[in-house]
Amino acid sequence: MTISNDDDLKRLTEIGRIVAETLRAMGNALEPGMTTAELDLIGRNLLDRAGARSAPETTYGFPGATCISVNEEIAHGVPGSRRIERGDLVNIDVSAEKNGFFADTGASFAVPPVTPAVERLCRDGRRAMWTGLRQVGAGKPIAGIGRAIGAFARKNGYSLVENLASHGVGLSLHEEPTEIATWPNPSERRIMNDGLVFTVEPFLSLGAEWAESGDDEWTLFAEPRALTVQYEHTVVATRNGPLIVTLPSA
Repeated sequence: MTISNDDDLKRLTEIGRIVAETLRAMGNALEPGMTTAELDLIGRNLLDRAGARSAPETTYGFPGATCISVNEEIAHGVPGSRRIERGDLVNIDVSAEKNGFFADTGASFAVPPVTPAVERLCRDGRRAMWTGLRQVGAGKPIAGIGRAIGAFARKNGYSLVENLASHGVGLSLHEEPTEIATWPNPSERRIMNDGLVFTVEPFLSLGAEWAESGDDEWTLFAEPRALTVQYEHTVVATRNGPLIVTLPSA
C-alpha cells in the first residue's frame, strides 16, 4: 500500500507496535524445554489481548498464530510439539491485522549457550537488515536494498537465501510491490514512491542459497543445510528516509 493520510499511518503504526511488542515478549519468554506450541500460545494471547488477528492464520489458514522455525528450518515453521533445546537457533515471525491494516516483523534468537559463530551470525543478520533499511526512501531505487545487503554479505563471508524475498504489506499481508530482492538483482527497475509500505527481511546464512520445502506444506529448510537468520521490519518510504513502524515501545 501507499500511505496517503495521517489516519492510515496511525493505524499502520498501531499494528506495527503490536507485532513488535509481541515479538519482543516471545523472544524474552524463549527458554529450553518449552515447545514451539507453548511459545506460539504466548504470541496468540498477546495478539488477542491487543485486538489483533494473526495474519498467516486468517489469510492462508496457517496452523498457528506465529511462524516459529528452529535450526535447519528457516521460515514458516509450524508451532507444535518440538521442544526448544539449549543451543538452538529459533526464528520467530509475527504478522497480524487490526482495523484492516497489516504489519510484519521477525527476528532470530540464539538459545544459550551460544557459540561465537552463531553470536556473530545473529549480530550480522541484524546489521544486514539495517544495511537494507538505510537504502529506503521516496524516489530511491528498490534495487539499492539488495545491492547494499549483497555487498555486506560478500564482505563478511555470508551467503543470502535468494528465493525468500521482501514484499509489500499494509492492506494485506502480501501485496505490491512483490518479490523485493534482498540480494543483488540487476533486473530490478522499480522506484520507491512516497508512502510506499513494505518489508525488509534478508535471510543471511553460513552457506545456504535457497529455501526448499519439507514434509509439510509450510516449513522451509535451508539448502544446502546451514544455519540461517532472518530479521525483518515493516517500513514506510518517505522523503526523509525510512519510517520503521515495527519498533516496540521504549
